[in-house]
Order: sequence, then structure tokens, then C-alpha cells
Amino acid sequence: MPLLRIDDDGFRLDGEPFRILSGGLHYFRVHPGHWRDRLRKARLMGLNTVETYVPWNLHEPRPGEFRMEGGLDLPGFLDLAAAEGLYVLLRPGPYICAEWEGGGLPSWLLADPDIQLRSRDPRFLIAVDDYFRRLLLPLRNRLATRGGPVLAVQVENEYGAYGDDISYLEHVAGSLRHRGVDVPLFTCDQPADLERGALPGVLATAKFGSRSVQNLSALRAVRSSGPLLCTEFWIGWFDRWGGSHVVRDAERAAQELDELLATGASVNFYMFHGGTNFGFMNGANDKHTYRPTVTSYDYDAPLDEAGDPTEKFAAFREVIAKYAPIPAEPLPASGEKLVVEGVTLPECAGLLDCAPLLGSEVASWRPRTMEQLGQDFGFVLYETSLPDAGPVLLELELVRDRAQVFLDGQPVGVLERESHEHSLAFFVPRPGSVLRILVENQGRVNYGPGIHDRKGLLGRVLLNGFPLVGWTSRPLPLTSLAALPFGAAQDAEAVPTGPAFHRGTFETDRTADTFLHLDGWTKGVAWVNGFALGRYWSRGHQRSLYVPGPVLRTGANEVVVLELHAPDRYRQVDFRDTPDLGPTEE
Repeated sequence: MPLLRIDDDGFRLDGEPFRILSGGLHYFRVHPGHWRDRLRKARLMGLNTVETYVPWNLHEPRPGEFRMEGGLDLPGFLDLAAAEGLYVLLRPGPYICAEWEGGGLPSWLLADPDIQLRSRDPRFLIAVDDYFRRLLLPLRNRLATRGGPVLAVQVENEYGAYGDDISYLEHVAGSLRHRGVDVPLFTCDQPADLERGALPGVLATAKFGSRSVQNLSALRAVRSSGPLLCTEFWIGWFDRWGGSHVVRDAERAAQELDELLATGASVNFYMFHGGTNFGFMNGANDKHTYRPTVTSYDYDAPLDEAGDPTEKFAAFREVIAKYAPIPAEPLPASGEKLVVEGVTLPECAGLLDCAPLLGSEVASWRPRTMEQLGQDFGFVLYETSLPDAGPVLLELELVRDRAQVFLDGQPVGVLERESHEHSLAFFVPRPGSVLRILVENQGRVNYGPGIHDRKGLLGRVLLNGFPLVGWTSRPLPLTSLAALPFGAAQDAEAVPTGPAFHRGTFETDRTADTFLHLDGWTKGVAWVNGFALGRYWSRGHQRSLYVPGPVLRTGANEVVVLELHAPDRYRQVDFRDTPDLGPTEE
């Protein structure tokens, strides 16, 4: 592979002037069975490069336990990019933001109660150095200096919006170099944060979605010479639960792209293909109010969540053709979709009754956090006995993030962090009544100081103003549902009260992408053939879940839905050929 060089007048590739035309494509948000297809479509739009973050929290879920297989086969993804003739901008963090759980930082870091993330805290830096060592060893041969596709590697991510400790950035850059990264390094910040996030001797780049001339001037004020690169050209946006599906007019976005390319700058679309926050991997924001991100990461990108071209694909391709050659091949067509209506889920298993099969309890004086339990994602079930009968006021000092409260197995209320709720009043019928609190981690904050976002019940639990002590804390990561004893529920009365798993099967003679619709269901998580699709919630706006075709198989397929409240009265779901991402707003 040619080598990228940074000169005063721009990029050069093997001595020739070079413009980076790149698009964001996160391998961890796309089923690996679709990687080749998405990369081919990137080339067909006229891109010569793709960009990807690297999620530390997936690659190293526990200290020293490093994963790089299946959907985390980053070397394989890079090899496919090279085979398609594409270069790669690699963004390994350690922090990535990306509307991803915890900004990509592993939750086990937060088991240390006073650790300072993204800082020179020795505990953090030791973990970062070890992460880079494990990550970069198998990637060295994919660097352009060794014939691979990786042209450049990013140092941290938008650090100028978080801090101004240049020594920390120097440590991260030095750690990358020490572990064999000998291609150019770069930083990436919003224009107002460039001075705080830039590093001497390292290429500074900017992120924005409009006013290209103005924003590139801000970049030039920080770097008087060298290439101009917009590392995140925002052509869409992410969505939150309870909001609308944010879109951006294709014609206007294409005009902004034309303005950017007319300056001679290089670009990376954020995103080219957004993909999906499968499982429990969505992030959240908390600017005085907690706002979890939805499962879909469609991003109103040139490829939609299912990898089909949108109006932006053709519009951007037309603009790119003014500045660079594009493949003389037709535009890609949309893929086939599978439709299966009226799939019944007749089998049930109550979560509260089956909890001992899903996780082992830990006894303690006060409730344990997820991080203290060694748990990353999912739920924690807390349990204690109440000493007296009568009216009570239950106060939870810090709910992280959504608590369902049960008394002797019956629901008595819900407390949500998003709504700043902390207390419930109810009547205790007898001494010794069992109080259970099911807490959902709805996604760790991925931006700002809120990234120190521990989950579960934090702080004190009070009953009528007095501390309630003597608890068991049971982690429910739901990484496997194999132990659940499903049984048939013949009528509505047989459906368990409260959270329950519902299971059913359907037959198909072909496989293709599809969308799971849960009309009439309330809130929960869905799996198909053991693959965690992600969360659904009737509050919207997203009302369907993307199902990648490779997850399905010919013959029988299994659907499992964890409904936290009330299922559809017929306990049915549909697989349709179109998504429902809700009403839109620009």
C-alpha cells in the first residue's frame, strides 16, 4: 500500500497529491456478514477511504480478556477494506464517544470509586497502555508502512471538549508510537475546541456539518499550514428515546459537501453507514437531564440501517464526481427483505422467578453497583425484606437508570433517572414482605464529565426516612438465556405478572434482512436466534428493530422478547420489509 505523507500544502500518497474521501463505517455496528457489502458500496459512492472507531469495552470486557473474533474481527475488516481498494482511518480511542456505551471505555474501570478517566491518573494510563498493546500487535501488519490499508491513526477523540492536559494527549500519542504505530497521527475536535485538543507535531483536524469556509478558517488559525481535513462531516444525527428521528435534507447536505470540497479539503462523512447499537450498546447524554440513545444508528446516512442506498448516496456521488473519478458501475440496488406476519410467542418465563438461573446473588449491607458486581450491561435485581407493615415512603437516592419496584412480586411503581424521580409511596401488607427492585442500565453516558457513569442503585436507600440495609444484589447481564425454563401460557391469566420472557418460532425458506415490529408491546429487549437485536420502547420514536439477514436461517427460527411491563394481548410480533423510525425532524 502507498504511504501517506503530510506536507505544508496537503496530503501526498507516494509523492502524489491526495485527497481523502472517506466515510464512517463502524465494523462493530454492522453484522460481519455484511462488511464486504458495505465496503463495496463505499467504493461505489466514490470513496477511497473508510473510517472506524474501535470500542475498547467490547474488545476487553474484563481486564486482560481480549476479544478479536466474530463481529470484533478488526483485522478481518481491515483486510476486506484493502481487498476493496479502500484505505482506512483508524480511531482506537481509548475514548471514542460515538453515542456508544460509555464512549467505548470499559465499565470495569469504574469499579475503582475515584478513578479519573481520560486523565493522567496512573490507573487509567496503565489500563490504556495495556489495551493498546493487545489491540495493536495484530494490527501492525495492517499499517500502510507494512503494506496494509491503515493510512493514519487518531489520538484520543475530541479531547478539547473535555480537558486541556497536553501531557495526557502526549502520553496517548507516545503509547501508540511505542506499540508500533508509525503512520501519521491526528487529533479531531470541534472548531471552538481545537487549541485545547491539538498536539504539537500531530495533524489537527476538525468536525462540523456546515459553514465549511468558516470552520476551516478556524482550523487554519491553529495550523497555519498542512492538510485540511474534516474528520467528521455531520450529514445526519443520532436519536434519543422520546424524541423524533432527526434527518437532514439531501440536497442541502450535498450543497454543504460541495462547498467543503471546493476549498480543496479532505473529508470523512459521519456517517457513511450508521448501523445499529445492537444489544445493550447504545450510549446516552446527560446535560442536566439523562437522555439514552435509541437502538438504531441509522443517522440518516447515505446507506440506511439495512445498508440500502438513500437519496444522499446519489446526491453525494454526484458531488464527489466533480472532484475525483468515481467507479463506472451502476448505483447499488436495495436488498431483498423478508416478511413474516403474526408470529406468536406462546411460551413464557417470569424474570423474577427465573432470576436465580440468570445470575448469582451477592449479599451486602447496601446495594452493590453493576461495576462492583463485575457487570457491564443489562439489569441488576436487588432484594430485601421489609421489617414492618403499614404505609411507607421508599426513597432511592440515585437510580441509574430505571428502577421497577415490586412488593411480594407485585409491581408498585417505576422510578426513572430521566424524569428525576426518587421516591414511591405504597402500603406494606405484612412484616417480612419482600421488596425487589429491578434496575436497568439504559446506557452509560458517552460525552462530557458524565462518563463516570456507574449503574444500579447508588447512594442510600431510605424507608420512611431510615436507611434500608441487608440486601442481595443479583447481576442479570442476559448474555445467555439457555437456562430459562419456558412453559406454554394458554391464556392471559397464565402470563406472569411483571417482567417476563416470551418465546416463539417461525419458519422461512429463505433468509434476508427484515425489521421486527412489536406493536402493542411496551418496553424491553428482543433476540432472534440468540442474537441480541437491542431495546424497544413504546414511547418511541423508534418502533421497529433491524434484523440482519445473516442472523436468520432456513427452517425454524427462534424469537425471544423480554417484556418489562405488558405484552401485546395476543403476544404476537411481525417481521416487515420496512422500518418504523418514527416521525422526522430537521
